[in-house]
Amino acid sequence: MSEPTGAARRRGPFQVGDQVQLTDPKGRHHTFTLEAGKAFHTHKGSFQHDALIGAPEGTVVRSTGNTDYLALRPLLPDFVLSMPRGAAVIYPKDAGQILAMADIFAGARVVEAGVGSGALSTFLLRAVGDSGRLASYERRQDFADIARKNVERYFGGPHPAWKLTVGDLQDALDENDVDRVVLDMLAPWECLEAVHKALVPGGLVCCYVATTTQLSRTVETMRVMNCFTEPQSFETMVRSWHVEGLAVRPDHRMIGHTGFLVTARRLADGVEPPLRRRRPSKGSYGDDYSGPGAEADATPLA
Repeated sequence: MSEPTGAARRRGPFQVGDQVQLTDPKGRHHTFTLEAGKAFHTHKGSFQHDALIGAPEGTVVRSTGNTDYLALRPLLPDFVLSMPRGAAVIYPKDAGQILAMADIFAGARVVEAGVGSGALSTFLLRAVGDSGRLASYERRQDFADIARKNVERYFGGPHPAWKLTVGDLQDALDENDVDRVVLDMLAPWECLEAVHKALVPGGLVCCYVATTTQLSRTVETMRVMNCFTEPQSFETMVRSWHVEGLAVRPDHRMIGHTGFLVTARRLADGVEPPLRRRRPSKGSYGDDYSGPGAEADATPLA
């Protein structure tokens, strides 16, 4: 892949077509694309784009209103939070956990379902690199169109490792020997059979869900299928801190619950996981429950 001309470029002076993130004295951000001869306007005055073209990152530019702005290229988390949206984006804190806990590596063969606005696709593509492969599936054409524009805007054009398909994963999935599968959808349990067929033994599936009922259904379906290791479930919360001299305290606002992550590994064909050694507490499933996990004392654990 040739050097990107969008937000993904990471070194050298600012050039025409680069994404620029301005930070004002109050910490507010403004993001725009450099164009020769254009001007950037705010209620604090304006300045010419030409003042930044050819300048290094970390430059301070002053508006006609005598306000200083720090100019940097946006980091990927900044780009994701400011991108045009069709669906809600996965927060950087969750995208980072997915890359780490799903063990996304350079050269990995990854399937993603539920592209939304392309935020996670961008993180995944940067992780797998040109030598990897990301096959993304999105049900809605309008979301797919937005995601494609966002991804290509970040990388400066089509990414050679990316294939975007409009359709349901269960019907359209034609990948095999896949290392990782990431599901960001309302009912990931409906796709687990297709995921099992696509994953290599030892491959990992990671599901991102928003509610406890989705979390429960996903985990119990994995257990009943008897072809995955014991699912691991968790969420991530991030709290920033105010640090000013001796005034050191947590900020009043934090990014709390955004979603749950569930991960599990695919077992080899014909192998059943050993039985779980720890029985659930009495009443965990209810006397009238007959769905996934009802026979919890015989649910396997790997």
